[in-house]
Amino acid sequence: MSSESVGGICGAIVAAIVLAVAVVFGPIGQFGKPPKPAKVEPAPAAPAAPAPRGPVIREVPNQ
Repeated sequence: MSSESVGGICGAIVAAIVLAVAVVFGPIGQFGKPPKPAKVEPAPAAPAAPAPRGPVIREVPNQ
């Protein structure tokens, strides 16, 4: 094998790798890519109302 054929084979391998990477990552920038969806954060929930409290019963000492 001459050095020209080895160089051609190596060049073809490099070209195939570069082409595969270009297909995977797509064009540079936003051209040709769908726009990224905007992040929508849910509104903060209203604070929960405190639980209803009944009467407080305390023991009264007998005197």
